[in-house]
Amino acid sequence: MNAKRCYYEILGVERDSDGEVIKKAYRKLALQYHPDRNPDDSEAEERFKECAEAYEVLRDPQRRQAYDMYGHEGLRSTGFQGFGGVNDIFSTFSDIFEGFFGFGGGGRSSGPRQGRDLRYDLEISLEEAAQGKQETFPVGRELTCQACDGQGQEGGEEPPICQTCGGQGQVLRSQGFFRLATTCPACNGKGRQVTRPCPECDGRGRTYQEKELTLRVPAGITHGQRLRMRGEGEGGALGGPPGDLYVVVHVRPHPVFERNGDDLYRRLEVSMAQAALGRAVMVDSLVDGPADLELPAGAQNGDLLRVKGLGMPRLRGGGRGDMHVQILVKTPTKLSKRQRELLEEFAGLGDRGAAQTPLDGEEKAPRKKKKKLWGLN
Repeated sequence: MNAKRCYYEILGVERDSDGEVIKKAYRKLALQYHPDRNPDDSEAEERFKECAEAYEVLRDPQRRQAYDMYGHEGLRSTGFQGFGGVNDIFSTFSDIFEGFFGFGGGGRSSGPRQGRDLRYDLEISLEEAAQGKQETFPVGRELTCQACDGQGQEGGEEPPICQTCGGQGQVLRSQGFFRLATTCPACNGKGRQVTRPCPECDGRGRTYQEKELTLRVPAGITHGQRLRMRGEGEGGALGGPPGDLYVVVHVRPHPVFERNGDDLYRRLEVSMAQAALGRAVMVDSLVDGPADLELPAGAQNGDLLRVKGLGMPRLRGGGRGDMHVQILVKTPTKLSKRQRELLEEFAGLGDRGAAQTPLDGEEKAPRKKKKKLWGLN
């Protein structure tokens, strides 16, 4: 996944907007991208999650302050982890969805529910990002109880309908002229109430398990990108399908190379003689070993030279980027007697050459034009 978007931009509000404006903007977007209105639309589901994450941060004064000061990185100190999945959002913002989507939420609470999505942070080197790798790592999560098939009821039977809410998962309460739908306290919004709990999971329908997963990290992956492992999240409720596992890849900074898109950049020290005369020098690439680099005669400090095809693999489209080498001309600090003599001789030749050889067109150039061109007084 690409870098996260600005939360204010996601909700379409100004940075100085108050809580009511932010809440109103979120309600509008939640209604637009709600999964019931966009069945089997993965893009709408991602937008739905994105909007919920933005609202969850901006509605909380402490998180909002940390985000305003330090951006997404600042949220780590607040303990914010985002949402596990769509049902996690429904549970957190039940008051908003009850008001908009009516009593019972379209029957969502009473049936099987998909498990929570999980996140795993994977750190790799730049070399591993260039070559790709296979990573095996342990993940602990709640999985569907095999003894009761996720029903929570002993023997795997479907729990009876909740008598308090009639299977709706919500109850209506009157406050003056208003009638509000709230989560049923008897079944916690499930619509069914376990009467004979499964001894393996104590009626929860899920058990904690650890499992080793193997993931193939593709060559060319970028820092912050997400890889999705379908069905490797937490087990669903009431026999629902499992959620997904999102692996967020973090590429460690490299001591020599810097990455910009598919191109790599590095520096290389060369001597004064190599820079002046031009030479073929060797330069180490990231994963392909030493490569030939032709220095042009008269190379200047800071010049950027390109070696084609030695950058990062392109994740989509094939091929590779380039390696760019910045030349750093190294001035010697200690000279032998002979080196000093040669440099002094070279300096003398340069002075005489400058005195004897006029610049092209200098004799013909008017005095005023020369002042303007060279900045002379």
